[in-house]
Amino acid sequence: MGTAATRFRAMGTDVHVLVVGGPPALPDIARELVEALEARWSRFRPASEVARLNEHAGRPVRVSPETLTLVRRAIDGASVTAGRYDPTVLGAVLRAGYDRSFELLAADPPPGRSPLGLGWRRIAVDAARSTVTLPAGVGFDPGGIGKGLAADLLVHELLARGAAGACVNLGGDLRADGDAPGGGPWVVDVGHPLRREPAATIGLRRGAVATSSRVRRAWGPGGDRHHLIDPATGRPARTGLAAATVVASEGWQAEVMAKAAFVAGMPEGLRLLDATGTDGLLVDDQGSLYPSAGFDRFTRRARERAG
Repeated sequence: MGTAATRFRAMGTDVHVLVVGGPPALPDIARELVEALEARWSRFRPASEVARLNEHAGRPVRVSPETLTLVRRAIDGASVTAGRYDPTVLGAVLRAGYDRSFELLAADPPPGRSPLGLGWRRIAVDAARSTVTLPAGVGFDPGGIGKGLAADLLVHELLARGAAGACVNLGGDLRADGDAPGGGPWVVDVGHPLRREPAATIGLRRGAVATSSRVRRAWGPGGDRHHLIDPATGRPARTGLAAATVVASEGWQAEVMAKAAFVAGMPEGLRLLDATGTDGLLVDDQGSLYPSAGFDRFTRRARERAG
């Protein structure tokens, strides 16, 4: 079977798509699908569904099935992590200065931002009417979960349209399923946040990998501000971790758990992964690695393919 690859920019990041088998038009279809999701979910586009949700907080807003799924998954993620992941930290993100696409951020946050409150428990989802109602004064930020879910939806669609296998990397949120090129598992290098060599190499038959890192998107004097907000304080998390990587069955789950483990820090992050049946790798500020109890099975799979 042939393999086709494409790379483009969307959702403020690099998107890599690898398709095994299937019609030759699939890479172009992949780009169209990602761009359609960005048009619905970007909080930087005034006409997007997420922007309308935030603008009309306190009132029901009719949204597409994809956005309904996004909000429901975000609520699920907040619930399973006991709020360590919170999709309603938009006010804190704005106060940290992340009020426009990352490429346009200045060294100092703009003054005069009115804070938006937290409130994921009070988001109302009406599946029958396909509406979402945010609490008044609460902002919804799709953030990383949007990229993870987009990777899930894209891989599912590519397989449904005839691909034998597909792998999507959306700004570090990776989802793979089906046949990998050459057989065996999909092999993924996990980047080290502080060193040039990978922190680990893992193998996946199917599943997802996501990394949350304070290094990747930092700004301000000395890079002291970043987008990983601790919902308990409303400030960029300071937990002694440089990054958290999680392996899960779906991209949105991996993204949620990586963010929650980062916010939890050591050793609570490892306990959270264990409690939710998730595996991952935490890297502290000195570059030391702390794998979960089951993480070795993924690295062993990669070693078996290499051998």
